[in-house]
Amino acid sequence: MSEHYYSNKPQTDSKPRQWKFTLLGNTFMFETDAGVFSKSEVDFGSRVLIDAFEMPKIAGDILDVGCGYGPIGLSIAKVNPEREVLMMDINTRAVALSQKNAQLNGIQNVRIFESDGLSAVSPETNAAAILTNPPIRAGKDTVFKFYDGAYQLLVEDGELWVVIQKKQGAPSTVSHLEGMFSKVEVVEKKKGYWIIRAKK
Repeated sequence: MSEHYYSNKPQTDSKPRQWKFTLLGNTFMFETDAGVFSKSEVDFGSRVLIDAFEMPKIAGDILDVGCGYGPIGLSIAKVNPEREVLMMDINTRAVALSQKNAQLNGIQNVRIFESDGLSAVSPETNAAAILTNPPIRAGKDTVFKFYDGAYQLLVEDGELWVVIQKKQGAPSTVSHLEGMFSKVEVVEKKKGYWIIRAKK
């Protein structure tokens, strides 16, 4: 199988670059590199998720699973300084970039670490919301493990937010989540992307 961005240690030669992008009214400087997802701009799906996300009114941490170089977690951390945002990825290059991008943009209310899905997250974590733009190319089993792990970590009334294209499995995602969560809804559809919110 050819390498995809949801790999632990990308073999692609490093070619770092920096560019600016505005999310939630803030302009960010992002450093990206070969071997990470959407290295030239913040991908459309992530942007739709960031714009659609509504912070739950309950207490708890926010998790960004499969964070890449950090646009989802960092943009939400920036506008919610009272929350701790946990950001994780299996890709060591992506984790290093997220850490650097947090520093570049002066964002301190984040913890960024390597994790295969949610495996490195403490079971004591109380998550109010978990967001993911899941790594479709890693396969359905990997993606569904994200969902199952999220359910375990969310507090009561906590929410899982997912962006996924209809043609890449959005309907099967909804079906899978309906088997676990008390309420599942598609809160936005844009250019083939679905934003799904599942409430525990």
